[in-house]
Amino acid sequence: MGRSLSGNITLPIRYEWIARCTPFLRKKHKIYTMRRKSAFFAVTSVAMLVTLCAGTLDATPSRQQNSTPQQALDKRQEAFQADKARGVHASYQWELSGPNGGEWWLIVNNGTYKTGRGKIDNPNVTFVASDEDWVAMSNNTIKVSWAYLTGRLKIQGSHSLAKKLDEIFP
Repeated sequence: MGRSLSGNITLPIRYEWIARCTPFLRKKHKIYTMRRKSAFFAVTSVAMLVTLCAGTLDATPSRQQNSTPQQALDKRQEAFQADKARGVHASYQWELSGPNGGEWWLIVNNGTYKTGRGKIDNPNVTFVASDEDWVAMSNNTIKVSWAYLTGRLKIQGSHSLAKKLDEIFP
């Protein structure tokens, strides 16, 4: 302990004073410290969430928005790149849940493709998502990588063929 210029007794380290106090005060200090730490983590968590979500939202879309999975798949077919599909032999299945959900398939065969509604046997890649999430991904309001990492999109089968689909239908 020391004395200040005004003559008051000063404590060099606050924690030593707390350690000498009654158990009640020590408990109170722990609660205050825990509250301060939990507030820090709450603010940090919110900041991280905002950062993640900021990259997934697009306030001003540059193209017409799709509203159903069927519209999203039809719009994607208009972008078919036959030269990128040469040598590719793959089948894709979509299993979408929700009110506008259902099952769709796409088969790419050496520069051509066929598509339809329903289920096919042994697809190379299966995409599982909700109808709303799939439409949001096709409208670029949710990034596909973010949807996959957060579990909103599940990809079963060959991930390299799933990436190839993005090259064939940009």
